[in-house]
Amino acid sequence: MGQLDKKIAIVTGSNQGIGLAIVQQFVEQGAKVYAFDIKETAAYGSEVTFIKVDVSKEEEWISSVKQVIDAEERIDILVNNAGVIDYTPIHELTMERWHYLIAVDQTGVMLGMKHVIPHMVQQNAGSIINTSSIWGIVGADGVAAYNAVKGAVWILTKNAAVTYAKHNVRANSVHPGFISTPLTDAQAEDLNKIVIDATPMKRAGKPEEIAAGVVFLASDGASYVTGAELVIDGGYVAQ
Repeated sequence: MGQLDKKIAIVTGSNQGIGLAIVQQFVEQGAKVYAFDIKETAAYGSEVTFIKVDVSKEEEWISSVKQVIDAEERIDILVNNAGVIDYTPIHELTMERWHYLIAVDQTGVMLGMKHVIPHMVQQNAGSIINTSSIWGIVGADGVAAYNAVKGAVWILTKNAAVTYAKHNVRANSVHPGFISTPLTDAQAEDLNKIVIDATPMKRAGKPEEIAAGVVFLASDGASYVTGAELVIDGGYVAQ
């Protein structure tokens, strides 16, 4: 029996990278997964149901959560993983880009919790894991909007943990360091090298290493863990 046997999970940003690794490990641990993303190119397998969702749009959250509840009558795990990154410094940020990052990375997390938490409260159980970042904890050169939204995700998660603990709903954040994904692979090699060189372990992390932490936080083995931040970064923020 797996750590997540028979649990019903929603994972956003599931099509590639960290999100896909989370989906795969959830299935390996016995969960039935609903994969939310704006595109479907991953080969998920029979234990996964894909639903096309733009996490920044409330009406899509409402209809998609209803679809899960109609089919399963419960939601045990919510992983708000969908996100985008931007390296623009404050003085060069356009309002369009600023609002876009807030919509996807911050509002998307809030909407996921807004529409899933009532069901978790009703069933008196649930685990929420929100993907923040090392750059939700410490500043970095440029990345102004990303720093801002990932910091917001960090503290919003703590708010949810405190607010819903009485309903046995746990909320924790995960803070990846530099992880090798299609998103980072598409970036300039010299930019990636700067972050890797600043990481004490001197390598990029793997999506599977983040997923393993998420599995723990989602599981009953973390039943007394809420309001915490799990940093998986090769030592970056320890410096």
